[in-house]
Amino acid sequence: MSPLLSQAEPPPDAALPTRQPSIKAARPFARHDDFADLFENAPCGYLVTDPHGRITKVNATCLRWIGWAADDLIGKRLRDLLTIQARIFYDTKVAPFLQLQSGFEEVALDMITAGGQELPVLVNASVSRDGDDELRSITIALFRAGTLRKFERDLKDREAVALQSLASEKADSEWREQIIAVLGHDLRNPLAAIMVSARFLRPEVQSEKAVRVIDLMENSVDRMAGLIDNVMDFARARLGGGIGLQRAAAHLEPVLRHVVEELEAGQPGRTINCDFDLAHPIQCDAGRIGQLVSNLLGNALTHGDPKQPIRLHACATADQLELWVANAGPPIRDSAMERLFQPFFRGEVRPSQQGLGLGLYIASEIAKAHGAALEATSDNEETRFTMVMPLI
Repeated sequence: MSPLLSQAEPPPDAALPTRQPSIKAARPFARHDDFADLFENAPCGYLVTDPHGRITKVNATCLRWIGWAADDLIGKRLRDLLTIQARIFYDTKVAPFLQLQSGFEEVALDMITAGGQELPVLVNASVSRDGDDELRSITIALFRAGTLRKFERDLKDREAVALQSLASEKADSEWREQIIAVLGHDLRNPLAAIMVSARFLRPEVQSEKAVRVIDLMENSVDRMAGLIDNVMDFARARLGGGIGLQRAAAHLEPVLRHVVEELEAGQPGRTINCDFDLAHPIQCDAGRIGQLVSNLLGNALTHGDPKQPIRLHACATADQLELWVANAGPPIRDSAMERLFQPFFRGEVRPSQQGLGLGLYIASEIAKAHGAALEATSDNEETRFTMVMPLI
């Protein structure tokens, strides 16, 4: 054996065992001044009080925060450093609690600095007792909480504002919908009286001026009736859980052509080009489909280029009904596109363009009631509203 190797050492060609890393316990502070420095310059404030809450010891961090000298604090009671509200809470909740328990954590208090400023803190406390379980001292750790408390107050303020705004919007919405339902119902009677009167006077009139007045009255009544229908449908959709349908097998082409003829008669000079492939009856609410198309065509007449024709396409296969309305004109802005089918949204309208902003919303609800969705696309070439409805 080589003299350089002891008997306790393995030979060079022997397999060496894997060396495991050793885990050493943290070395405790050995010097008194280590403990003193830890207490004095800790990142939190420390107070020690006697059983009656009188301060017997305070660290430098706490003194720096509140601006007092140590000699001024020794002998004072902790409650004397608190704001009035915090003092009441301390006297009624904290102090009695400490007499019975071993401590507490994260109690929010507000202290008063030597300069009279409030210092929000979170307080942890630990109670020391003697052999007879009598309270001997209380060690208190203070953590500055100004940023946290400000964040909590701001959050509560924002929550309160949001809840108030939500409650106000809900009340306004309910009030508006109830008023709409009442108006929609009560306006029908005087409107019907105006229509009957106009029809009664028509055979009696003699002059061209009187004929124009009667025409104006009847056209206005028709328009008002349409607005009331939209209002009532809106009220039913919002208050009654959706627009109701009366499905039946129906030929849609006569219904759609009648809608087109009414709109062209109301706006002479405008053209609506139709492309229909509706050979078979379709299971749907034909009246509602006609209303949907009327609303879409009315929107196209209002916002489309008056020099360009509007196109109406309806095609049915064994599986689905595809229906769309397209018009030329300026494209719809992206910001408006997001709200297009919301009630009372009118986008950018000219003073001459009247309406409640319910037409597209109701058209969308009719499509939804039929198990379909109404979608819109818009660019510099055309604006198109499309509904694809599954046939069952």
